[in-house]
Amino acid sequence: MVRVLHLSDIHLGSGLSHGRINPSTGLNTRFEDFVHCLGTAIDRGLAERVDLVLFGGDAFPNATPEPSHQEEFARQFKRLADAGIPIILLVGNHDLYSRGVGGASLNIYSALQVPGFQVGGRIGTCHLMTGAGPVQVLTMPWINRSALLTRDETRGLSLEAVDHLLVQKMRTALEAEIRRLDPTVPSILLGHLMLENAVFGAERHLAVGRGFTIPLDLLARGDFDYVALGHVHRHQILCEDPPIIYPGSIERVDFGEEKETKGFILADIERGRCRYEFVPVPARTFKTIHADLTDSEDPQAELSKVIHKATVRDAVVRVLYRVHAHQVERIDTAALRHLLEGAFAFQLQPELLTQLARPRVPGLGESCALDPMDALRQYLESRTELAGMHRELLQAASVLIAGDVGELDTSDCEEVDEVLETTTVAALAFLEREGYAVPEKTDQLGLFS
Repeated sequence: MVRVLHLSDIHLGSGLSHGRINPSTGLNTRFEDFVHCLGTAIDRGLAERVDLVLFGGDAFPNATPEPSHQEEFARQFKRLADAGIPIILLVGNHDLYSRGVGGASLNIYSALQVPGFQVGGRIGTCHLMTGAGPVQVLTMPWINRSALLTRDETRGLSLEAVDHLLVQKMRTALEAEIRRLDPTVPSILLGHLMLENAVFGAERHLAVGRGFTIPLDLLARGDFDYVALGHVHRHQILCEDPPIIYPGSIERVDFGEEKETKGFILADIERGRCRYEFVPVPARTFKTIHADLTDSEDPQAELSKVIHKATVRDAVVRVLYRVHAHQVERIDTAALRHLLEGAFAFQLQPELLTQLARPRVPGLGESCALDPMDALRQYLESRTELAGMHRELLQAASVLIAGDVGELDTSDCEEVDEVLETTTVAALAFLEREGYAVPEKTDQLGLFS
């Protein structure tokens, strides 16, 4: 029985915006978080005396990592090689340079023939002798459709048709490798890919361009005793026979992974049987605090109370609070920062609500095809408190649409107060939503000087 450590999507160097420089090491504190989780997985592998380590791809955020990031990756995995444990490093989409044309960041290990390391850079089979006996690992690295788009056979085809053709070619290559497998030896498929029934994580925001998915039946077959996957950051088990598993990433990249448990897989594999367990790692906690203060008479006190109740110690925190324009000056951000001092990192993100955030004005439904000026005129007429200000606001809107803010004349405006300011912000938001370019700051209109 072969004991396997399966981990993936390390992304050393990601999420650094949430950290700061550690003066004692010179490293970003979030980078140290990622290294700590990687070290935890390798510590467990050494303690369990695993026979084989499978890395499912995406070592770094891109194919040109910083030297310090490369150094720490190599240092951690060398601990396994020094213990005589073979390692297979699979090439993921983030490991590829320039859509795969310029090689991969992990290829340095194969170029130098580093003892104990094998790099899965193409579809093929690695035959290994481990401390527990032989094992065969079929590698399926990330495949870029761009490799197919340059061929005459794809000329004029839609992307969907190209994806279908690519899956068929992968199926053919996979079948060829399967025919060469020894049916008496434990067989593992190690792939960096997106199965069609997998649940996305943050990887869809990290990747450039749209990837393609492959059907589950391509991998769910008795030729394999275990299917070790990478690419998806959320841990999930897609099949039990054979086990088809994404261990997920080892650390949280952003708030999109706030509620995901991070870790790795330990599996005991023999021909026709596999037992496995998911092992969590101490990933940094991400915490989102929500507060709707739009109906509060004392927004500062209410927001402070919400923050005080939350667990922010050593967490990456974001505070999302909703306020009206007239409430902004009642928020003391310095006091809020003091409340969040115990957090590892924090950010305050106000959401300023305008009049347009209220229920729609009758007559301005989703199917309304009114001219923007007519729609704005109806909106203003529905606001009784704006009687007498219609001309000024319509003039401002007209100038915005024309794109010449400098021609705006407010000399006839008798009362430029908080109501006018709030309503003008609403008008700007409305026009921007309609697709017109508007100034970044409302005071560029000259209304509030």
